[in-house]
Amino acid sequence: MEKSFHGFLISDDREKIQLDRVCRLLDASYWAQSRPADRIEASIANSLCFGVYDAGRQIGFARCVSDFATVYWIADVIIDPQYRHSGLGKALVETMVSHPRLQGCMGILATRDAHGLYEQYGFHRDSDRFMRRIAE
Repeated sequence: MEKSFHGFLISDDREKIQLDRVCRLLDASYWAQSRPADRIEASIANSLCFGVYDAGRQIGFARCVSDFATVYWIADVIIDPQYRHSGLGKALVETMVSHPRLQGCMGILATRDAHGLYEQYGFHRDSDRFMRRIAE
């Protein structure tokens, strides 16, 4: 699945993932800083991944862990700081929740500070940190 957004590409093609860029992006996050590259590589291998690209350079990443029948977990959603506040995060989340393989599944995620983003896409707070989206 590929989607164009204002000249950027959002893709679930795992072959396009640039591990070095993903490691740098996640190392700057509050939830994955110091996560070893081999663990990031394993998480990519075992997830439905989404990359955001600017002229072939990866500037965003997200992944879903799922059984593709009942539930998916959204994790590691991140956009390069230079590209934030441009709608790319929203486009990335929209692409994930509309992915054909995730339709009919309940979505779950944890966030410390992005509740408003996910609420726009049907997620509801379960506690201070956890959110879920009921399958339609």
